[in-house]
Amino acid sequence: MKLWDKGYQIDRKIEEFTVGLDRQFDLEIAKYDAIASIAHAQMLHEIGMITVEENAALHQELNLILNQIEKGDFIIEDHVEDVHSQIENTLVAQIGDIGKKIHLGRSRNDQVLVALRLFFRDRLRQLIEQMKRVATILISSADQYKNVLIPGYTHMQIGMVSSCGLWFSAYAEALIDDAEYISHTISIINRNPLGTAAGYGSSLPLDREMTTDELAFEGLCINPINAQIGRGKTELLVANGLSSVGLTLNKLAMDICLFSNENYGILSLPKEYTTGSSIMPHKKNPDVFELIRAKSNLLITLPNQIASIISNLTSGYHRDFQLQKEIIFPALDQINTLLELVEHCIPNIIIHDTQVYSDKYRFLWSVELVNQYVMEGMSFRDAYRKVGADINENRYDPPTELKHTHIGSIGNLGLNLMRERLKTL
Repeated sequence: MKLWDKGYQIDRKIEEFTVGLDRQFDLEIAKYDAIASIAHAQMLHEIGMITVEENAALHQELNLILNQIEKGDFIIEDHVEDVHSQIENTLVAQIGDIGKKIHLGRSRNDQVLVALRLFFRDRLRQLIEQMKRVATILISSADQYKNVLIPGYTHMQIGMVSSCGLWFSAYAEALIDDAEYISHTISIINRNPLGTAAGYGSSLPLDREMTTDELAFEGLCINPINAQIGRGKTELLVANGLSSVGLTLNKLAMDICLFSNENYGILSLPKEYTTGSSIMPHKKNPDVFELIRAKSNLLITLPNQIASIISNLTSGYHRDFQLQKEIIFPALDQINTLLELVEHCIPNIIIHDTQVYSDKYRFLWSVELVNQYVMEGMSFRDAYRKVGADINENRYDPPTELKHTHIGSIGNLGLNLMRERLKTL
């Protein structure tokens, strides 16, 4: 029996289409629906809507369901629409009419809202911890190679002297930025929608502050209509955070693919991290980072995918929202996989001497020559023009006395500042 059963049988094709992949993805939020139901039952008891005995029976059975979910034994039966229906059906089957009282004062709308917010809160917190581990590894690599000079590029042309320390730590800082963005996202979505029902509240004397405390939310979704507007907007906020991380990983992967090219020769991957060619016996291809690059490109598109679903909807619930699970849930798993691979690969990257003092990189030092003239008293613009003219007229020589000053190094201060930022996350 469906929660909304009205005595008729829905057409099989219509049912299959409308249920879609809900049963599969609802298993991801089953734990949170059970947790929210426990809090809801306790609140119903506190306001006098259910007895002590009924509350105890609901708690006992919901905890059994929660234990089943955590052990991986919980299933959503084929004839059941979603996880909310499955949990309520199980309660009724086990404790009879008491189980029917769990839905008092709520709708499936606020049920899914609260389960999703609890789910996203946990997953994003886990994601931040994973990003902190990767950032720590990048900072360690930056420290290890902080004085190894490499060419820096603009417009993919030789630009200025850089270092491996500067390069590694750039991505560490980018991930810290991303983690802070996601942390702010958690603060925005960490508000309690339970009790807003179908988007218009309830005439029952629900104690929403109590469930807010029970579920460790930072505050309430105050307006019930806005709570429903939050469906889709919550996913969009999460998608923006994942997209930002995806962009960071995309640039890192592209750099590694480029820098491992023989013409750059800045780094290489261990042979066991590469794949070969069926015709060219010398090939050692960075397929792992090519796939990270491609998969992170898909993550970058997440906000557009979510916005395409929700952008033309009025306030209130729409079945369109269901499709967001198919986009955002796999993306959370995907970003975990990509970060795991980066965490695995980065410590084993092999750094090479790129011979920044060789003739092909001689123009890397032009800015340092300009700065040398400035330090001797010349204005920057005159120094810039002098070095430019010397280059054009083949009179330019790299400033050899500056070749061992580790220009472009990140330095201990910069690395320590990043470590301090990590501690705040």
